[in-house]
Amino acid sequence: MAETDTGWDFVLVGGGSAGCALANRLSADPSTSVLVLEAGHSDFKVDPFIHMPAALPFPIGSRFYDWRYESEPEPYMGGRKIFHARGKVLGGSSSINGMIFQRGNPLDYERWAADPGMQTWDYLHCLPYFKKMETCLAGADAWRGGDGPLVLERGPAQNPLFAAFFEAVQEAGYPLTNDVNGYRQEGFARFDRNVHRGRRLSAARAYLHPVMHRKNLSVETLAHVTRVTFDGSRAVGVDYLRGGRLRRHAKAAEVILCGGAINTPQLLQLSGIGDADHLRQIGVPFVQHTPGVGENLQDHLEVYIQYASKQPVSIAPGLRWRNRPKIALDWLFFRKGLGATNHFEGGGFCRSNDEVDYPNLMFHFLPVAIRYDGSAPTEGHGYQVHVGPMYSDVRGSVRITTRDPKAHPALRFNYLSTPNDRREWVEAVRVARHILTQPAFAPFNDGELSPGPGVATDEEILAWVAADAETALHPSCTARMGVDDLAVTDPTSLRVHGVDGLRVVDASVMPYVTNGNIYAPVIMVAEKAADLILGSTPLPPADVPYYRYRDGTPLEPPTLAAAHESRGTP
Repeated sequence: MAETDTGWDFVLVGGGSAGCALANRLSADPSTSVLVLEAGHSDFKVDPFIHMPAALPFPIGSRFYDWRYESEPEPYMGGRKIFHARGKVLGGSSSINGMIFQRGNPLDYERWAADPGMQTWDYLHCLPYFKKMETCLAGADAWRGGDGPLVLERGPAQNPLFAAFFEAVQEAGYPLTNDVNGYRQEGFARFDRNVHRGRRLSAARAYLHPVMHRKNLSVETLAHVTRVTFDGSRAVGVDYLRGGRLRRHAKAAEVILCGGAINTPQLLQLSGIGDADHLRQIGVPFVQHTPGVGENLQDHLEVYIQYASKQPVSIAPGLRWRNRPKIALDWLFFRKGLGATNHFEGGGFCRSNDEVDYPNLMFHFLPVAIRYDGSAPTEGHGYQVHVGPMYSDVRGSVRITTRDPKAHPALRFNYLSTPNDRREWVEAVRVARHILTQPAFAPFNDGELSPGPGVATDEEILAWVAADAETALHPSCTARMGVDDLAVTDPTSLRVHGVDGLRVVDASVMPYVTNGNIYAPVIMVAEKAADLILGSTPLPPADVPYYRYRDGTPLEPPTLAAAHESRGTP
C-alpha cells in the first residue's frame, strides 16, 4: 500500500518482537495503514540456520543478524566490556535468542502496579493478554491460552541428566511445579519454548508473516531510522536510511518506537527527547526535556556452573564438527534430532535466602558443558546450569555520545555495583552447587569444571563472577512507564510524556525487569498496547488464584474485587 498524502496512520520503528505483534494487531482494521521499518534483513532471506533451534550460536555475534553491542568497561568487573547481542533482523531478538518462554512471576506485575499510575498493569490485568498471545500445547486452562499466534511446546527433557536434575532439586529442598508459567512459578519443571514442528517460532513467523498479504500493511527491511521528525511538539514522521545510503522520509499520524531497550532511547535522544543538558553537550536540537530517557537500565547477568560427567550420556558428541552435517540434514529434511531443540528444556526458580518475597534465582539446565560461543571446558561429557539473580538493584544507562545515528550508544550496566547484588551472586553460586552435588548426581558427577574447587570463599566467588559472567541478554526499562518526573511513557497510552503522536512499545517501557526471559512480557505489553492505541475495550481482568508464600506458608491472593479496591482500580 502506498503512502497517502497525509502519511501512514502508524509507522512502527523496529520489526522486532513488539513491532511484529503490533503490526499484526494494528493492521487488522483494513482502513488503518501501517508501515514497519526494520534496520535488518528479512528473516526469510538469510540462511536457514536462523530457523534451526539448535543453531542459535550462529546468528549471535553475526553482523548479518546482530547489532553486536558492547558495554562500556564495567568498573566492578575488572573493566571488562560485556558483549550484548540484539537482533537486527525481522523478528528482532526473537529470531536469534534461546527460545525460552517465561512470563515472569505474577508478583512481578504486582510490583509494577504498586507504582503510581500503574494500577492496570497488575497480574490479573496482564494475564488475559498473556493468554491471548499463546497456544499452549500442554493444554489451555485458567492460566494458559489455547488459540493465540505463539504456539508453545514444552521441552521433552528426556536425557537422563534431566531426570537427575529434577531429583536433585527435590533432594536439595526445592519443589517441582507443573508449569512455571501457570498457577505456580516457584519450583522446577520442563520449560515452554518458542519451537514448533522443529523450527524456531519467532515473532516474525508467528505474527508478521501470516498477515504480510494485507494491502494496508507494508514492511521495509534495511531501513535504519535516524530520527523522529517533529512539528513543534508533535511527531509527524521519521527520517531513515534505505540500504545504508538512500535518505527517505515517512509521514505518520503516529510514530511508535519498537526498537528495544537500547535502540529506542538512542533514537529518542537523537530526536531531541532526553536530558536537556546531555543533548546540548552532544549538539542535538532540543525538543523535550525528559531526563529519564536511557536511565533505569536493567538486565540479567548469568554464569555457567559446569560439571564433568562420568557417564557418556550428554549431548556433547552430537555437537562435534564431524557430526554436525548429519544433525543439519536430519533437521533440514525431517525437522527432528538435536537440531530441532533449543536444548534449554528444563530448569526452574527458587529463592537464595528467606528474606525475598518470591523467587530471585532462575536456573536453566543443559545436558552438556558448553558456552554460547560453542567453546567447551572438556572434550568429554558434562552438564551445567545457567544461574543468576533476577532482581538486581543495580541500575545503568543508555546514552548517545554523538549525533551519528550509526554509532552505538554508551551502555553502562554497573553489574555487581551494590552490596545486595554481590550478596545474591554468592548465594546463587552456592545454591547451584548445593543442587548439583546432591545424591541424584552421584552416578554422573566427575567433578566441578567451572568455576572449579579452587573458588570457594565469598571473595573468590565474586572475583570469578566478575571475570566470567555473561549477560543473559535481557536489557529493559530505559523508557519506563510511570507518572513521576523520571518516567518516559504514560501507563494508560504508552505515549511519550510531553509530546504528541509518539509512543513506545517494547522492553524499554517496563518499570522493573521480570523474573525470567523477557520475550513473553514484551509480547504481552504489545498485545495490551494494541488495545490502548486503537481505543478498544480492554480485555477484562482475570479472576484466578496464583501462588504466594510467606513465612513458610502458601497464601492465596486477595479476591479480584479486593485487589482492585486496594489500588483504586475500576
